[in-house]
Amino acid sequence: MRKLFSSLELRSITFRNRIFVSPMCQYSSQDGLANSWHLVHLGSRAVGGAGLVMVEATAVSPEGRISPYDSGIWSEAHVEALAPIARFITEQGAVPGIQLAHAGRKASCQVPWLGGAPLDAENGGWQTLAPSALPFDTDHSLPSALTTEQMDKIEADFRAATRRAYAAGFKVVELHMAHGYLLHEFLSPLVNQRKDEYGGSLENRLRFPLRVTQTVREEWPEEFPIFVRITSTDWVPGGWDMEQSIILATRLKECGVDLIDCSSGFAVPGEPIPFGAGYQVPFAARIRAETEIATGAVGFITDPAQAEQIVANGQADVVFLARQMLRDPYWPLHAAHALNVDISWPNQYLRAK
Repeated sequence: MRKLFSSLELRSITFRNRIFVSPMCQYSSQDGLANSWHLVHLGSRAVGGAGLVMVEATAVSPEGRISPYDSGIWSEAHVEALAPIARFITEQGAVPGIQLAHAGRKASCQVPWLGGAPLDAENGGWQTLAPSALPFDTDHSLPSALTTEQMDKIEADFRAATRRAYAAGFKVVELHMAHGYLLHEFLSPLVNQRKDEYGGSLENRLRFPLRVTQTVREEWPEEFPIFVRITSTDWVPGGWDMEQSIILATRLKECGVDLIDCSSGFAVPGEPIPFGAGYQVPFAARIRAETEIATGAVGFITDPAQAEQIVANGQADVVFLARQMLRDPYWPLHAAHALNVDISWPNQYLRAK
C-alpha cells in the first residue's frame, strides 16, 4: 500500500485516501444556488476516487461573492440546492467538504472567461468591503473600510453559513483565509492599514480572522474537522510571510482547526511568484514540522509519483489537486494504477478497470 492511498482520520471522519479535490470556482450559479453543473462536476470527482471533494469558495453573503455567478450559502434555499451534492459525494465513498468565503475587496468582478474585470452597479456589481479603503488594483473600485458593526455582521454570516453547511450534509468546512480575500486582507500588512485594534501589529491583524475561526468552531460539530486555507507568503517584502504563517497556524490549532491548506500569493497584483512543480510544498512541510498540525500541499501537483513522495516523505498529510482534477476527474483511479495499488472502482465502471 502506498502512503497516498492510505486512510487518514481527523476527528471522527475517515478519508479513504490522501487525494483531496481543491475548491475551484465554477462561476456557474444563479443567485448563489448550486445546480446540475455542480452536481456533475463535483460528483464525478467523487466517482473518480478522491478522498475529499471540496465545494468551491462559497460566499457567506451576497456581497461576499467574487462574481455574480459564485456559489453561496446565505439562505435556506442554498441548503436545499447543496444537499443533493453532499449526499451524492458521500454515497460514492468520498467526504463532502465546503469552503466558506468572503471575497472582500476582490468581489464584484466579471467571470474569468469574460475578462474578470471589476463590475460597476450598472453592470450588476456592488460596493466592496475591506479592512481598509484600498483598491486591489488601479481598475478596481474603492472598497469601503469595514466598521466594527459590519465586522460583527460578517462574523454572524460565517456562523449562519456553518450551520447551513451542516444542515446540507457536509462533513468538513474550510475557511478561506488566502488569495487576497477578506480574511487574508486582515492578515496582510500590504492590505490592512487600520489604526484600531484590528490593524497594525501581528496580534491585531490576527484578531478578526481568529474571531471568525472561533465562531465557526463553536458552531461546527465537535466530531467534524475544520480546515483553513492560508496564503503562506505574499511573495512581497513587507507583506505576509512564513514566519507569520507559523504563528497563525499555531493559533489556529489552538482554536480547534485540524488541517492547514497551504497556498500562497494573490494579496496584491504582480507578485513575483515562482510557479513550478511543487513550488508550494515547502510551506506545508515547514508548517507541519514546526506546529505539528496536519497540512495539505497544493500547486502544480500532477504526477502520481510526485504526490506519493510528498505524503510518504512527511512533507504534507494530503495533497490538494485542482487543475489536474479538471483535466482528469478520475485521476485517483489512474494514479492507483500507475503506483500499482489495487483500489475499488465504482461497480458501474468495473468493466473498464
